[in-house]
Amino acid sequence: MAIVVTGASGLLGSALVEALRERGREVVRLVRREPRAADEAFWQPYEQVVDVSALEGAEAVVHLAGAPIAERRWSEAYRRELLNSRIEGTRVLVDALRRLSRPPEVLLSASGVDFYGDTGDRLVDESQGRGTGFLSDLCERWEAEARRAGEAGVRTVQARTGLALSRRGGALARILPIFRMGLGAPLGTGKQYWSWITLDDWVGAALHVLANRDVSGPVNFTAPGPVTNAEFTRALGKAMRRGTMPIPVPAFALTLGLGEFAREGLLPSHRLVPGKLTDSGYRFTHTGLDEALRAVL
Repeated sequence: MAIVVTGASGLLGSALVEALRERGREVVRLVRREPRAADEAFWQPYEQVVDVSALEGAEAVVHLAGAPIAERRWSEAYRRELLNSRIEGTRVLVDALRRLSRPPEVLLSASGVDFYGDTGDRLVDESQGRGTGFLSDLCERWEAEARRAGEAGVRTVQARTGLALSRRGGALARILPIFRMGLGAPLGTGKQYWSWITLDDWVGAALHVLANRDVSGPVNFTAPGPVTNAEFTRALGKAMRRGTMPIPVPAFALTLGLGEFAREGLLPSHRLVPGKLTDSGYRFTHTGLDEALRAVL
């Protein structure tokens, strides 16, 4: 039976597809263009079109599609795109799953640590309620659409992903050139916590929850050792054998340059623990940031 993946060309999706195929699993990628390969099937969520033949009898569906959060400034038009690409896309996919005579056993749907809002220095697991702000509201509505698959008997998991560490893409790849020039610096006060996870562990966690029928609901896809932004800055500079700037980048400068994304995506604190992953027996490959960055770089 196949595992169907949306967002398969992204950082997380491409790594997961590669890992599944290495394990001999059949993968079908849902794409929003004319399929060009035998392992591709068409969907166009904005037109409410899904090739249900690709979903019928599938073992699992992994839903990772969504417009990039940090790709550009949040104009009103882009805020709508961020919402629609996640909420409407998930709604269309789940509606299709609910019509199947043989639905998948599990739906693993993406979400983010922004669900919690700013948690300060408190350690937070999946029992914590939602925070406030645009991203928190987006994650709540996103997850609500995914949960509807449970009405069709599909086990649902919402992967609340932290900062995914990889040289292949994502936030780390974007800031590496700055650190290579020795210009890395803490952001804002630097005291806000960043919850991170290596790409290898994200894939490992995804495979774990797909196979473990006891895991459902929201799951923190974060390593057990969150660090402050200042600690992250020092660790990355050390891993790259470069110095870092002693003066932090002021919050107002970040907001001026990046807009609302800086206020909601970079400056809030997320000090999370992966309660459900550890309780269900997942063993992280990378638990400390220094070791993780050495492995990634």
